This record gives sequence, C-alpha cells and structure tokens, in this order.
Amino acid sequence: MATKQEQLLHISDKSPVLRFVTTVRDFVDRVANSSPARLALIVFALVILLFTSLLSLPIAAANGQVTPFHDALFTAVSAVCVTGLTTVSTALHWTFFGQLVILIGIFVGGLGILTLASLMSLMVSKRLGVRGKLIAQEAMNAGRLGEVGTLLRIVISTSVAAEVVLALVLAPRFIILGEPVPLAIWHAVFYSISSFNNAGFTPHSDGVVPYETDLWILVPLMVGGFVGSLGFPVMMVLLATGFNVKRWTLHAKLTVQVSLMLLGAGAVLWAAMEWTNPQTIGYMSVGDKITHSIFASVMTRSLGFNLVDMNAMNSPTMLLTDALMFAGGGSASTAGGIKVTTLAVMFLAIVAEARGDSDVKIYGRTIPQGTMRVAISVIMMGATFVLVATGLLLGISGASLDRVLFETISAFATVGLSTGLSAELPPSGVYVLSVLMFAGRVGSITLAAALALRQRRQLYHYPEERPIIG
Repeated sequence: MATKQEQLLHISDKSPVLRFVTTVRDFVDRVANSSPARLALIVFALVILLFTSLLSLPIAAANGQVTPFHDALFTAVSAVCVTGLTTVSTALHWTFFGQLVILIGIFVGGLGILTLASLMSLMVSKRLGVRGKLIAQEAMNAGRLGEVGTLLRIVISTSVAAEVVLALVLAPRFIILGEPVPLAIWHAVFYSISSFNNAGFTPHSDGVVPYETDLWILVPLMVGGFVGSLGFPVMMVLLATGFNVKRWTLHAKLTVQVSLMLLGAGAVLWAAMEWTNPQTIGYMSVGDKITHSIFASVMTRSLGFNLVDMNAMNSPTMLLTDALMFAGGGSASTAGGIKVTTLAVMFLAIVAEARGDSDVKIYGRTIPQGTMRVAISVIMMGATFVLVATGLLLGISGASLDRVLFETISAFATVGLSTGLSAELPPSGVYVLSVLMFAGRVGSITLAAALALRQRRQLYHYPEERPIIG
C-alpha cells in the first residue's frame, strides 16, 4: 500500500496546479532560508505589479478608459510605498473602485516589507525559517525568535485598531460638515488609513486645505501620523509598559526622544521662517500660525498632507523641509527617511569622538560598532539615491534645483509633499521617481536588516593603521 507521501507525489505528477503550488512553496522556502531580504524585495515588487494591474483596469478610472501604464504604476508604487505623490488627482481621476485599490495598497504597504515577506512565507510554506525569523526579529526588535509569530499578529491588529479609532473620531465631523453619512464614513476611513500609514493620499480634490483651521480634523491626522511614524517596535513597548520610561528599550527611548525633538524644533523653525510670509501663514492669527507650524512639522516627517502651497514657501523653509523629510520617522514604521535612530546613532558617535571616548554610550548602554556601520551605510545609500535621482530629473525636467531636490527627497523619504513637479514630468521622469520611492521604502530597511545578519567570524586580523580623516 502506498504511503501518504507517495500518494501526494502521485497526485502532483498528474495535477499541474499541485505541481505549480509545490514549485512556488519550494521557491519561497529556498529564498526565505537563503536570503530573506531578497524574498522581501520580490514580495514587494509583486504586490506593486498586482496593484498596478488593478489600477490599469477601465473600472478604476472615472473616464472609463485604461489609465496609462506610467500613471498606474506611479500611483501603485506611491500607495504601496505609503508615499502620497500623485501624477493624477486621487479624487477626480479614480472611481470608488480605484480609490479602494489605493487604500488597500496603503494598508498592505504600511505593514512593511519584512512583515509582508514573513507573512508570505507563513502562508505559502506554513512556516518561517530560522533566517526568516532572524530578519523579522531584527525588524521588530523581538526578544526571542519564538515571539516573531505573535508579533506579526500584533502588528496587524495594532494597525487595524488604530485606524478604526481614527475613523470613529473623524466620521462625526464630516457628517456635521454636511457630507452624506456613507460618504463621511468613507472619507473618515480613507483619512484614518492614510494618516496612520503616513501615506498622505486624500480623497478630496483640494486635500485638507479646506480644514486648515478645523482642529477636529487636523489633530487626529497629526496624532495618527506621529504615532504611525514611531514604528511597531515602539508601539509594542508602549502598550506593554505604558509611560514607565525606565522599562523602555533603548530603541524606544531614542525613537521617542529624537522624534519629539525634531517635532518641536521643526515647528519652531518653520514658524520663524514663514511667520511673515503673506503667501503661507503671514495673514493668519497667532493661534492659526502655531497650528500650521505644528502641522507642517508633523507632515514633513513623512505624513505628507499640506495646508499651504509648497511653491509659496521661502527658500530656507524648503531647505528645512528637505532636512526633516530626509530624517524621516522611526525604524520599522510607516514613515520613511533614513530614520531617527540612524540620526541619533551618528550624533552620539560624533559626540563620543569629540570627547575622546572609545565607546558610544547612551542611557547606560553601549552601542555596538556594527550598528554604527549600518547607520553610515544607510545614510550614504540614501544620499546617493537622492543625488543620482536629482541629477536625472534635472536633465529630464529642466526645472529648478530647489523644486527637483524637494520632489526627490519627498519621493525617497516616502513623504508625499510636492511642488507639483510629479504631475508635470514626462513618463521617463515618472519612472525615475517610481524607482526612487521603491528604493526609499525597501532599500534602507532591507540593507539594515541584511547587514545586521552579515556577521562572519574572522580567524585573523590585519595590523591596524589609521588614515588621516578630515
């Protein structure tokens, strides 16, 4: 009598579907165990292609026509990479189906590249290999490998819970403002998912500008975006320990501290630079100026909603916005940029070097040399991406450097603030920004995770010799 394994093999020999499933499962197992980072890239690319196909359907466009490939691809990349840049109006070009596809893309992309790769590995092969668990552990700062599966469920449930709360807060306000109940609920859900995932997409043709003095709408958007930018590892620490700072992990302490510092400094500097600008906030009351400044500081960190015309800002303000966008939010979060912990580690390394300390120390902990090498790699890779893309777009668009640099950093840092350049670019420029958004969303995370595991034992060391630095 044939064994169960032999029966399955016999069935698979006759069934093309089973052969295909087996092939896919074996491929996922092989890639997940040999290179989880590569699996993450493949998964993210496949997800983007799926949403591009859906947005290319005539049912997704308001005019009933097939959306040009470069516009569908750009929108799909922007949604899955939770950026918010657009080449066509989200409110006017897309039907409800198209907007729903975008919203699902934002939610899926907000879970993160490594989370998606881990979920795919679990769904296809029913297990997560050791290297896959190590990657997920590194991404979510899990204490033990056995916690990874539980943390994946917590990530999804936390996202859903936060977005439901935001929607419940926003829906009554849209109803009070006169919107039909179904439309108000839809707009509340859209804004809740878009804000928590730091996407910056808006279902209104004029964005959030009509609500520039409405704190009932602005405050939930700011809170949702800021909490989302902290990252799932920090949120899980806060849920477990509350505000008992002594029990926080070093990552949580650095992320919260630097995020609050950047929020405060960004608001003060933005206000100082735009206080008298009549094209932005110069004509407003003191209270509205303060609201706009805080809102702008939160938005530039990755969320991407805007209350003022980016082209109307003063040049120093645009430079400040570039810097805040490049810094971004927390690691393993829905925000982009080089991440605040990267910034913190490099600052601490500079301070240690200035003091002559051999170790980089903070909060009673020593930061490993390997972590600093990863931070340097992330910063250099980000700067290289921005430099190359800026050069390409300058040649393609012929626009001024400040507009091109602003759009480039916004795309790389997955912020979504725009001077309108994205909609003006030819298809070649749109593809450049699409690649940049993809690289910005998956590049630094994957690089950091991959490098963190590339620790190999060396049996010998060459003699040390210091080159002259500086």
